[in-house]
Amino acid sequence: MGEQLSPEEKFQLITRNLQEVLGEERLKEILKERELKVYWGTATTGKPHVAYFVPMSKIADFLKAGCEVTILFADLHAYLDNMKAPWELLELRVQYYEQVIKAMLESIGVPLDKLKFVKGTDYQLSREYTLDVYRLSSMVTEHDAKKAGAEVVKQVEHPLLSGLLYPGLQALDEEYLKVDAQFGGVDQRKIFTLAEKYLPSLGYTKRIHMMNPMVPGLTGGKMSSSEEESKIDLLDKNQEVKKKLKKAFCEPGNVENNGVLSFAKHVLFPLQSEFVIKRDPKWGGDKVYTDYEEVEKDFAAEQIHPGDLKASVELALNKLLDPIRKKFETPELKKLTASAYPEPSKNKGGAKGNPKQTVDEEEVIPSRLDIRVGKVISVEKHPDADSLYLEKIDMRGIESQAMLLCASIEGEPRKVEPLDPPEGSAPGDRVYVEGYESGKPDDELKPKKKVFEKLQVDLKISDEFVAQWKEQNLTTKLGQITCKTLKGGNIS
Repeated sequence: MGEQLSPEEKFQLITRNLQEVLGEERLKEILKERELKVYWGTATTGKPHVAYFVPMSKIADFLKAGCEVTILFADLHAYLDNMKAPWELLELRVQYYEQVIKAMLESIGVPLDKLKFVKGTDYQLSREYTLDVYRLSSMVTEHDAKKAGAEVVKQVEHPLLSGLLYPGLQALDEEYLKVDAQFGGVDQRKIFTLAEKYLPSLGYTKRIHMMNPMVPGLTGGKMSSSEEESKIDLLDKNQEVKKKLKKAFCEPGNVENNGVLSFAKHVLFPLQSEFVIKRDPKWGGDKVYTDYEEVEKDFAAEQIHPGDLKASVELALNKLLDPIRKKFETPELKKLTASAYPEPSKNKGGAKGNPKQTVDEEEVIPSRLDIRVGKVISVEKHPDADSLYLEKIDMRGIESQAMLLCASIEGEPRKVEPLDPPEGSAPGDRVYVEGYESGKPDDELKPKKKVFEKLQVDLKISDEFVAQWKEQNLTTKLGQITCKTLKGGNIS
């Protein structure tokens, strides 16, 4: 692979669809002399989802350009990131990641014999690596370490020391894997710049850094393993793919934060020579596109209906997922999946004195709520009352348990104030209670079960004006939900 390409052609193939490259000139120099050595690492935490096809398609580009590619299963990083992967599950999750990523690569036609697979703990526990961790920790400031991991390591109010070590270890991986370049998402940029700053201080070479754009999830924000409705799992059945795509944000004419369009751009077009929009003959019939820009142009002009785009992406996506799902139908891989990602334990005996009480009734937990950031776009006086108003709220077309949460303090007059999401939030961003990030929200809140009412009793505004449930903060991926003035207020 890559033997017939010129250095310039290799450069174009390696860098196409990337958002940023740090060290372009060094990259060009290496390609004139020899093949590039590059690595991509993934922390073995939550289950990989369809957004992983984005780095997989770039790995295919690297191989076509003749690169020597290493894939790192960063098991130690998974543990350091606020213990997203429990120690006892690390080995099982590495095995799951290896099987599922190999299945993804096979589904897009990438030959596995051209790849090298490495597990982090195979070398990260060595004497030499450990000494370098100590050397690096004597140079990196707490400020730099925290800043570097801000968009990658889970952010909490009282961060653990392990999360501060994470960026430094990722920097050292470049040296111990003996590569020229590291590839990752643009959310890794601060870790990459930390590596460029500090590796030379240890006597090691500054590496090239290549960054993919972050592909929006189905809700319009980042596609996340911990946000069930933002992602399509690699093992989701056809009907589940259809259901999630149907609920995906895909506003007519809107090409911003559109996860469906982005998937076509960053996965389908790099892997295939064409993309077909399936349409009813009365609307012009099928249309074949060989250039993504034409798809985006037609969608912006509303010449492509969101329903037709979703149906077409669904068809193409299922073709990619079919061989992966088939591989994981074997008893061995079914057992591996269940062992690596066990279902949360449930009290099967019911409440004491009431053996008939169901699990659903017992487990009234915040992850059952689908709370989203919304944007109030108009306020109108209620036609039948003096003190009530109707608010029209932009939720980015997401079907959810949409509700407007406000803080209030009783008195005369009663004070009511909307809650504020962190700066940079977008309509549709998911709101979590810390510690309850995983778990699928109820598709519908049944009035008789009073799930929200039972949880609402413990929703309060703290003395620091932060929205909380049982003293656990309400957050989005960007930070805390707050209230401007109503300290100690109730949330409803």
